[in-house]
Amino acid sequence: MPKPDIHPTWYPDAKVICNGKEVMTVGSTQPEIHVDVWSGNHPFYTGTQKIIDTEGRVDRFLRKYGMLDSSSESDSDAEK
Repeated sequence: MPKPDIHPTWYPDAKVICNGKEVMTVGSTQPEIHVDVWSGNHPFYTGTQKIIDTEGRVDRFLRKYGMLDSSSESDSDAEK
């Protein structure tokens, strides 16, 4: 049992707001939580994340460990 008058107020239905729209409700010590990024618009979770390949490091890694298929290898050789 919690001690009286030492804990913050608990809001079981606190609203999480992103870009002016309510995106979910959670339990919190604040009635509204304003966020810039959440799982619904983050590139990692939406599948729009792009790998930035500097100096062909990803291709070199895939080629080194044999993870490239034959069509990818012929495409990269044609570019050189």
